[in-house]
Amino acid sequence: MRPRRAAAWAALVVAVAVAHGCVVDRAGGYFSALTSGEPMPERMKAVYVRSMEAAEPVAVAPTAPAPRRQRAPVAPVDTAPGPEAPASAASEPLELPAEPAAAASTPVAEAASAPVVAPADTAASAPPFEWPLATRVTYVLTGYYRGEVHGTAQVEWVREDDRYQVHLDVFVGLQVAPLMSRRMTSEGRITPEGLKPERYDQVTKMAFSSPYRAVVRLAPDHVVLANGQRRASLPGLQDTASQFIQLAWQFSTQPGSLKPGTVIDVPLALPRAVSVMRYDVSEPEMLWTPFGEVPVMRLKPREAPRAGGDLSVEMWIAPQYRHLPIRLRIHQDPETFVDLMITKPPELGG
Repeated sequence: MRPRRAAAWAALVVAVAVAHGCVVDRAGGYFSALTSGEPMPERMKAVYVRSMEAAEPVAVAPTAPAPRRQRAPVAPVDTAPGPEAPASAASEPLELPAEPAAAASTPVAEAASAPVVAPADTAASAPPFEWPLATRVTYVLTGYYRGEVHGTAQVEWVREDDRYQVHLDVFVGLQVAPLMSRRMTSEGRITPEGLKPERYDQVTKMAFSSPYRAVVRLAPDHVVLANGQRRASLPGLQDTASQFIQLAWQFSTQPGSLKPGTVIDVPLALPRAVSVMRYDVSEPEMLWTPFGEVPVMRLKPREAPRAGGDLSVEMWIAPQYRHLPIRLRIHQDPETFVDLMITKPPELGG
């Protein structure tokens, strides 16, 4: 290759890398200040054995999770007083979507007066809701920021007894050597009211740079943000990753909440704030996928995205696939967005 042609090719590669990197730099560069030396939680493992089959949704009754297995008590060996043991530390813990769930935020004070969707009546004979052991949804990523961007993403749910993890992984560029990646993990408990997140971790990695980390801790009455500030908790509070599964549970156990014209309020603990995100449920539509057309309900953010504001996300919910989101479109502003589109039927773990 001639020197001039080689130099031009090298310049093109650098330009593409910079263009991709700008998505993270502009959409969420402020997260660079939210670093943490804590490691991510150990990831629960799952083996996926089959694809989810489409099925007509049926109303199901919410049910409490099975109790966790308890170890048998062990008789004390020595009753003599000893030094007090230190309290156990809490379990230790892409910008493409800095807060992929974040739509236009509603002030917390306004949330108290916001309309509440009444759950639909559930027949006494309705089967109880069963939390799957593992579910994975895989997406192809496209978008635009001063040019087209491409990549992959996936949402994964794994549970052990009444403990759960939700992972949202996003890659810009090739997954084996991405220009940017972000891993988001929600960890907590399964309760009769759905998910109760206890910790949210977010790690962003740009090519040729150190990773940025943010950790949010959710206690029963307060939230500790990534910068250490405390905020009051809200009923039903979720985080960026857990909200997708919580909504799937809500729509399965309260089918009346997924009707055209309904308003859905999602209280979220984000790395820098606690907000209530408001969505409108639009009319049903058909969405083309690589495995055929799928009926969906779209959740549209109440406010349009604006430069310098919160990210906004549209969700296409598929009732025939356990109310999972099969498409997500995340806007930074009217011209900058990423689109996550399902590539195959969701997978189930055994």
